[in-house]
Amino acid sequence: MERIEIKPDICNGKAVIKGTRITVSTILGFLSAGDSYNDILKAYPNITKEDIRACLQYAHYITNRHTAVETK
Repeated sequence: MERIEIKPDICNGKAVIKGTRITVSTILGFLSAGDSYNDILKAYPNITKEDIRACLQYAHYITNRHTAVETK
């Protein structure tokens, strides 16, 4: 997770690509809308493919750590 950081004073503590104000959520939103890596890189030329992959890795990490228990 060296490419992702969380700081209270940056984007209200949301996970961002290190050294930017681009949130992991923003990148995931582009990907879930069907945008390609190249589309994202055109919109944000200061990030890399590795940064995009790091966002996916972070999402994978978070979803594997959190579970929900259904109660009735």
